[in-house]
Amino acid sequence: MKRLTLLRHAKSGDDGMVARDFDRPLNAKGRRAARAIGRHMRDAGLRFDAVVASPATRVAETLQEVEAGYGAGLSPQWERRIYLATAGELLDVVHAAPPEAESLLLVGHNPGLEQLALMLVPSRDEGSPRGEVAVKYPTASLAELSFAVDRWEDVDADAGELVRFVRPRDLDPELGPDYA
Repeated sequence: MKRLTLLRHAKSGDDGMVARDFDRPLNAKGRRAARAIGRHMRDAGLRFDAVVASPATRVAETLQEVEAGYGAGLSPQWERRIYLATAGELLDVVHAAPPEAESLLLVGHNPGLEQLALMLVPSRDEGSPRGEVAVKYPTASLAELSFAVDRWEDVDADAGELVRFVRPRDLDPELGPDYA
């Protein structure tokens, strides 16, 4: 059994202060949301054998805040291929995960993460929160998928079960879209 958790970076600033998209930092709301997701991960008992993340500034800062809420370091492997990757490219990263890892945290960007989650979970999976993912995968949201496989290479389209989808606003309404 393999478990894949997908975490989208938290809300970043768009104030024109940086020249490249890659360098955009988190805003205050994003920092609060990332800490809340970290606390949720701790309280839910989520553990990861491997963490692979985009090296973009907003992802690195998301992980710093998640670690603060989680109460432990996550020691990510920085993987440039994740930055603005498609679902197919992200699946290649999953396939390359360490074989001994049973649980993998993949931290990156949309639309790739949302598309990957939708690709991996069958649309007929009506008992899961898949429909919420299809509507929107907001910043700092976490999707946990499980696969009845022994090897990461065997993770494939429609082979997963979405067991958890948590948005920051699910944890604190002030982190929702109606609040500044």
